[in-house]
This record gives sequence, structure tokens and C-alpha cells, in this order.
Amino acid sequence: MSITEKDVEYVAGLARLNLKEGEVNTYTAQLQRILSYVEKLSELDTEGVEPTAYSESTSTPMREDVVHDSLARDEALKNAPSIERGCFKVPKIIE
Repeated sequence: MSITEKDVEYVAGLARLNLKEGEVNTYTAQLQRILSYVEKLSELDTEGVEPTAYSESTSTPMREDVVHDSLARDEALKNAPSIERGCFKVPKIIE
């Protein structure tokens, strides 16, 4: 597949980009090299290769869901910059 300057200008228009003439030429050449590489990759025999999202198998480490004692109120509020009626006091943000 061949990329033309018209193609680059069309995509730039979709992306709302204002490209200068030199940039159009540069991006045309860059996109052509990218597509040439992708075409070369399509020549590889991938028969029997399962699609994957990651090159290595991943798993989410799980831990036991154990109930613990909660933090005491005084301990939680110990470093609070401002306290009112046993709670964190924060500045009003809605008028």
C-alpha cells in the first residue's frame, strides 16, 4: 500500500492538525516506512500461533481477605491539619 500526501492531509484533517508542507512530506515518508514494515510482518507464517495480549503469562496476585481492627479515630486524626467535631475539616469548595 502506498501513502500519498493527500492521505496524510486527510488524516491530519480528521485529527484537526494544521500541518505545514514540510511536515506533510516528512509524515508521508514516515507512514510509508511504517506500512512497509507491517507488510513485511504479514509475510510471517503465524499458523498455529495463538493470539496473546502479553508476551509472558501474567496473573494477579491474590491475598487472603482478612478482617483487621480499624484505626482508632484519635490515631487517624493525629496528623490532620484541621479537625472539627471528631472529623477531618476540609475547606468548602461549593458555593
